[in-house]
Amino acid sequence: MGTLNDVPPGPSPATLLQLMWLASPALPIGGFSYSEGLEAAIHAAFVSTETDAADWLVQQLHLTQARSDMSVIAHALPAWHEHDLTLLEELNNWILHTRESCELRLQTEQMGRSMADWLRNQHQNDSLHGGRVAQLAALSGKQPTYPVAFSLAAAFTCAPVEQALLSYAFGWAENMVQAAIKAVPLGQNAGQRILARLTQEIPSAVAHAQALPCKARQAFSPMLAILSARHEHQYSRLFRS
Repeated sequence: MGTLNDVPPGPSPATLLQLMWLASPALPIGGFSYSEGLEAAIHAAFVSTETDAADWLVQQLHLTQARSDMSVIAHALPAWHEHDLTLLEELNNWILHTRESCELRLQTEQMGRSMADWLRNQHQNDSLHGGRVAQLAALSGKQPTYPVAFSLAAAFTCAPVEQALLSYAFGWAENMVQAAIKAVPLGQNAGQRILARLTQEIPSAVAHAQALPCKARQAFSPMLAILSARHEHQYSRLFRS
C-alpha cells in the first residue's frame, strides 16, 4: 500500500504560485471579455441549460482547445527553452492562419499583445527575460498570439509542459464558466458544477495535447466558425466573441 511519502513531488512553491497567477481571471489580458462562440450558441438555442453548457464546454475543450491551442503550447514551451525561433514563428503563424472568423483572430491577437505587455512590465529590469519578450512581440510582424505568448510566460516559471497546460486549461475553463453564468444565465452553484466537470476532463485533454505530433494539430471546428461569424453581427451581445 502506498504512503504519503510515495507521492511524487509537485512544483516548487514559487512555480506553483506563478502557474496559479497565469490561470487567474484577474490577469490583465482580457480573457473575461470573450465567450468563444458560446454566446452565439446560446442565441441560436443550442445552449439553454446547465447540462447544455457543460456539454458544450467539454466538447470545446477536447475538440478545439486540446487539438489546437494546447497542442501549440505543448510545442512552443520547449521551443522557448531551446531558442527555436523558427518553430515559434511557424506556430504563431499557424494560429493566425487557422482562426476561422475575424473575432476569433482579433481575440488571439489582443490577448497575445496584452500578455506580451504584461510580461514586459514584469521583466523590465531583466535583460535576459526582457529580450525574450521582445522576440515574442516581434513574431509574425508584431502579432504575437495568445497561445505562444502564454507559452513564454509558462517557460519563465520553469514548469514542465504538463503543469503549464493544466494551468492554461483551468484558466480557460474559469473564464468560459463565467461566460456561461452571465449569458445563459446560470447560478453560481451551477457554474461550480460545470467547472467541476471540466476539471475532471482537463487531464485527458492535456494528455491528448501533449501526445499530438507537431504537424498533427488541427483547428477544424466548422460549427464554432459559423457561430462566431454570426456573432460578429449579432444584434445584442455581452462578449467580444
